[in-house]
Amino acid sequence: MRKIFIMLAALPFLCAPCLLHAQMPLAMDNRELHPGAPSVPEYVVFASDTVRFDRPDLYERMDRELITFTYTHTNSTLMLKRSKRIFAQVEPILRAQGIPDDLKYLMAIESNLDPKARSGAGAAGLWQFMKATAQEYGLVVDSEVDQRYDIEAATLAACAYLRDAYEKFGDWMTVAASYNGGQNGISRRLESQRQDSALDLWLVSETSRYMFRVLTAKMFFENPEQFGFYVRESDKYPAIPVQKTVTVNGSIASLVDFAESNSVSYAALKEANLWLRDDKLVNRTGRTYKVVIPRAGL
Repeated sequence: MRKIFIMLAALPFLCAPCLLHAQMPLAMDNRELHPGAPSVPEYVVFASDTVRFDRPDLYERMDRELITFTYTHTNSTLMLKRSKRIFAQVEPILRAQGIPDDLKYLMAIESNLDPKARSGAGAAGLWQFMKATAQEYGLVVDSEVDQRYDIEAATLAACAYLRDAYEKFGDWMTVAASYNGGQNGISRRLESQRQDSALDLWLVSETSRYMFRVLTAKMFFENPEQFGFYVRESDKYPAIPVQKTVTVNGSIASLVDFAESNSVSYAALKEANLWLRDDKLVNRTGRTYKVVIPRAGL
């Protein structure tokens, strides 16, 4: 009798989860909590190239990247938030240099649009230049200055690289592949495999995926809602407010003193000029640099 009483007393607690589940609103439907990735489109136009997914291998490679973007929530959200600030600086440079706007999506794959990004291999900045390639394209990389972190200078260098690659390959998807696999490496594989486009090459996994990640990035930034991301325009990071730009062709003995003389903190000065890698600028070669002075309060 005592056992029956205990079981009856426990019955409401055992049934409570069932009742709660039955009363849960439809908004908690599992499909809404875990939205599906976008379907693979018939094609994507990238710069002047039309990439179709009518082959099983192309379809599945694109499908993989669509799924990856959909479920990599932190990086995808941060990229959307950074895009307003970064694209506003990069787009006019690409346009002036005659580089198609779609090439900006390489930055998303290279650095997640993080201007402070640095890889384990030593690539740095939004465009993830290695030191040797950066110097080949005219960027200063030393203990005091690293222009891979200078958005304007690095974007101009990237434009020069992309222009060289396009003159060599003649299509922008192969140019994108070369940004990851190197111009010489892609050239060798095109020749050895007797193909005209990197899309038709057998490549290492990273480079093979790279092209489809770039295509997915374009789809993502043009329509993030189809990936299940809703970032309000007001939540995107605005441009850093600039007080003025100072041209420097000499030395700065102390960047702390320099910041103070311009009524900003040292931290704010460094945040606005990530390419300044030390607390001073000796500038032995007398190069001309543009130092951004942010508005006070940054």
